[in-house]
Amino acid sequence: MSIDLSGAAWFKSTRSASGNECVEVAHLRSGMVGVRDSKNPTGPALVFGPDAWDAFTAAVDDGLEPTS
Repeated sequence: MSIDLSGAAWFKSTRSASGNECVEVAHLRSGMVGVRDSKNPTGPALVFGPDAWDAFTAAVDDGLEPTS
């Protein structure tokens, strides 16, 4: 499945410092969420479905590594 990311509105967390070690996130159609490396904006991106994104962010909030 190919998802067009050309019109995505990417943003960084407000907690990101001015350093270059950040990820950017974009909310996509159908609840999908894109994640990419801010140092390589034309490179590959991960795309999460809504449930996977919720599980991922919950694990990050808990300080845990997500499981598959």
